[in-house]
Amino acid sequence: MTQDILTIEDVSKRFGSTQAANELSLSVLRGEFFTFLGPSGSGKSTILRMVAGLEQPDRGRILIDGRDVADVPPWRRNLGMVFQQYAVFPHMTVAENVAYGLKVRGQKGDALAKRVRQMLEMVGLSALSGKNVTLLSGGEQQRVALARALAPQPRMLLLDEPLSALDEKIRRSMQVELKQLHRKTGTTFLCVTHDQEEALTMSDRIAVINQGKCIQCDAPELLYKRPRTRFVAGFFRGCNVLKAEYIEQADGRAAFRIAGTLIDNVPTLAPAAADGHIALRAENVQVGTLAEGSPVKFFAGLLDTVYRGTVQDYLLRLEDGQQLVATTTRRLDLRPGNTVMVGFEPEAVIALED
Repeated sequence: MTQDILTIEDVSKRFGSTQAANELSLSVLRGEFFTFLGPSGSGKSTILRMVAGLEQPDRGRILIDGRDVADVPPWRRNLGMVFQQYAVFPHMTVAENVAYGLKVRGQKGDALAKRVRQMLEMVGLSALSGKNVTLLSGGEQQRVALARALAPQPRMLLLDEPLSALDEKIRRSMQVELKQLHRKTGTTFLCVTHDQEEALTMSDRIAVINQGKCIQCDAPELLYKRPRTRFVAGFFRGCNVLKAEYIEQADGRAAFRIAGTLIDNVPTLAPAAADGHIALRAENVQVGTLAEGSPVKFFAGLLDTVYRGTVQDYLLRLEDGQQLVATTTRRLDLRPGNTVMVGFEPEAVIALED
């Protein structure tokens, strides 16, 4: 059995003038929680639908367990699917919902009842098994949908924006529950979302999708801390993208000039690909007295401060007119209109590729 459960080879799909998939190639490991992350209209849901067999590629191949599934209808691919809307059967109880897919596959009697009990226990709904599903909360209904999809032990569970209909508090709780459910079952999860926090919280790997292309595919921490392109850097909140003058490069280090200040000793992995922009996460920027010991420092105008509960954002204007956000856990005695010191480490600077 191959390590890759899913292989997408040079897949393209167009709807009129919209390119939903553009020569896309990637692989998903067996047992992985893999997420397609991107803005609305990027093509991520279409990719999921092609894996499910609900759409067909214009070109390229999709292989599941090493087999090209072009001629395999959706109901024979042994895939579970959970949608944005809960899609539970309103005329059934919780237990009847979970049992539905098992009955369709011919399971009955004690084996059916045992599997339903197992799944309800796994999602924490054992006490509600006889309750009509419409009387449940949104989060509980989504747990029913998850249990129903996982009960027949599918090859993969496909999740299309599964938490976006929930309010923020329940959504955050469900992110953790989904990750725990993935760990308990060992099933490969293939998820689509536009929510960066959701993707970072749940995934083993994330493919950032834009205009049908995979811009970067990496572990969550690498995507967050070392984005490769302007698009990826700009997509994750709290990341400053700044135009900088590229000076030179040698031995895996580069030098840039921004707002008249030289920044050297910047680590870079792509010598020929620097596109004249750098990224700098807001939490790596020091401001005011906190910046005094920084190796790189200069002055900027303070435009505004924004209180965000556990952190404070400082919106700054550099000498060349560009804006920069610094985020700290401390509230400093700084007022809009002040000129303040800004500082950071060269290692915090990310040289972006073209």
